[in-house]
Amino acid sequence: MELYPLHINNFKVDGGVMFGVVPKKIWHKRYPADEDNLVTLALRSLLVKNGDRLILIDTGWGDKQDESFFRHACIHDGDGLQGGIRRWGYETEDITDVVLTHLHADHCGGTIQLTEDQKDYEPVFPNATVYVGKDQWNWAINPNIRERDAFLRENILPIQETGRLRLVTGEQELFPGFEVRMVNGHTPGQLIPVIHLEDRRIIFAADLIPTASHIPMLFNMAYDLFQLDTIREKDKMLNEAYENGDILLFEHDVYHECASLKKTEKGIRTDETFTLEAFMAGREPS
Repeated sequence: MELYPLHINNFKVDGGVMFGVVPKKIWHKRYPADEDNLVTLALRSLLVKNGDRLILIDTGWGDKQDESFFRHACIHDGDGLQGGIRRWGYETEDITDVVLTHLHADHCGGTIQLTEDQKDYEPVFPNATVYVGKDQWNWAINPNIRERDAFLRENILPIQETGRLRLVTGEQELFPGFEVRMVNGHTPGQLIPVIHLEDRRIIFAADLIPTASHIPMLFNMAYDLFQLDTIREKDKMLNEAYENGDILLFEHDVYHECASLKKTEKGIRTDETFTLEAFMAGREPS
């Protein structure tokens, strides 16, 4: 099993939204905001080379929408989706499977692109099967008022039209050594990939734990639809990860890509932080 991180880009959101009920005086010390109260987030994906399969987790914003749509996000830096894939020596045609943690625009938009004549849509990964939680799919195609701006029809419905959509029901092993857990606090049916290496597990924390600063129980996003579910799910995931010595990979933390965990009197916290490349390079050969 080989793992390759992709840094698609960075973007900005309101810091208060990212940390919910936690006062700015507290969260600002952990994750600083600029003069406009905006915090910078990373947008990371992960390539997993597993035998003859090349699996991509999440696809970023994409570029189908016009400039006015992206202006608020202040998108900057990064390799881009296709640039990140090429950095590791692959092309979009090489991707065999795309696992979308959920269907918010910053996680799935890069799955579909406009055709050359700008009149229709086509898959960015023509040879890939796309996996989405069934509950999330059903939730997203009938969007509620809170998430309507994040569930964009042009990002979602064309996936089904390719005939390559696979809906995931329940927690399961999608591929050897690659399982998905299902959580519902952020949005129903979010998938959390858990990747089994020979000696450790890597948890792609997605929007359950978007940054290392969201590890404390009450540090949760206002974006989360069901806050108490998020707290329960995060508590369960963190305690299991600590007991198993798992590594968390953060999709949105611009400062820390990965972390190991420790138990303190205040609960589970980060122990060491590092890049995925450094972790993979330091592992003992199997």
